[in-house]
Amino acid sequence: MGCGYLGAVHAACMADFGHEVVGVDVDERKIADLTQAKAPFFEPGLPELLQRATQSGRLSFTTDVSQVAHDPQESTVHFVCVGTPQRAGEFAADTTYVDAAVRALLPHLQPGDLVVGKSTVPVGTAARLAAMISQAVPGALLAWNPEFLREGHAVNDTQHPDRIVYGLPSDPDDAARAKALLDEVYASPIAENIPLLTSDYATAELVKAAANAFLATKISFINAMSEVCEAAGADVSVLAAAIGHDERIGPKFLGAGLGFGGGCLPKDIRAFMARAGELGADQALTFLREVDAINMRRRTRMVDLAREVLQGSFLGRKVVVLGAAFKPESDDIRDSPALNVAAQIRLQGAEVVVTDPAALENARRAWPDLHYEDKVEVAADGADVVLLLTEWDQYKAIDPAQLAGIVRQRNVLDGRNALDPQAWRDAGWAYRALGRPRV
Repeated sequence: MGCGYLGAVHAACMADFGHEVVGVDVDERKIADLTQAKAPFFEPGLPELLQRATQSGRLSFTTDVSQVAHDPQESTVHFVCVGTPQRAGEFAADTTYVDAAVRALLPHLQPGDLVVGKSTVPVGTAARLAAMISQAVPGALLAWNPEFLREGHAVNDTQHPDRIVYGLPSDPDDAARAKALLDEVYASPIAENIPLLTSDYATAELVKAAANAFLATKISFINAMSEVCEAAGADVSVLAAAIGHDERIGPKFLGAGLGFGGGCLPKDIRAFMARAGELGADQALTFLREVDAINMRRRTRMVDLAREVLQGSFLGRKVVVLGAAFKPESDDIRDSPALNVAAQIRLQGAEVVVTDPAALENARRAWPDLHYEDKVEVAADGADVVLLLTEWDQYKAIDPAQLAGIVRQRNVLDGRNALDPQAWRDAGWAYRALGRPRV
């Protein structure tokens, strides 16, 4: 149920495991694309997987939820994979689509069926939905199975996850029956000895929220250190490498720069704070407000740094932004730091040209006032400053000497600390980066 980013990947992977899978969504255009094995978004490996799964006959898509009806003698597993966006004007998550998906399933459920929530929801949602299901269809069960996908690595993360979590009913017999069905679904990764953890509903819901909150905190921590490094004339990249060697800390998510965006981390940590407040535990998560604030300050700091490089004004200047997606290997522009910075600079009078290998079409629809170019060389023609804001491999591989002959002024701002500073300086560029000393 739901064939967006999570659902389409999950459906294709489950079919690849050998299951018969039906993907359901209300978006007719999306279903038409998926039926033709066309991925409706950019995700490495997904087009090939869709092609293989649809050709096998095990994967189909429909807008008709009645297609999930089945033989009463067989148990069916129904995964709920719809979105939980942030409510307008609030921090809280909107569970409207989750509720609607479950209600749409109810007329077609049979005793023995298992509904499995994968959407990221406020803690307490699963218990409420379980009661709704058991009242409507006695003998049908609910489990909660949070997803831990990284955009750009979603296929591998589904087929070879680093852990699997089941939130199971409190009744031991129901829990055993739900676990047995999920074990059949995930037989392939379980055979790889992937860690499998079982819990109650609330814990399974909180695992996802806690994981996202921790990752966001780690990213904002190194970006807070970046602010201190700039003030002190220190180098945050060396600092991050040094503390990353401490096994208690580790090097992952210590890349200082423009901060996080996308459709998950920002809205999920805000929803976590909102739900904690509803539960009377808001003081436990007050630190996440500063995590969010640090993250948003990075965008403002990048704009300030670009203005500083241009002697205090964007008027009459051309600014090139390398990257529109919120992260590489994705065409997702939701809460994209790169586009946020580009829009702020344009509002201050610059001509802004954005390029990206995958996300330009999405960016054009969302930010029509910006200019876009497919090729870096065309975008950079006559530029006064180049901003690397999404660390695509092709941008990290740019030859600074070649690009130097295209721009008007050799100013480069590395918003992701992804470039080789010495190589760019050797080619005559003034290189600046967040959290690194000016040379």
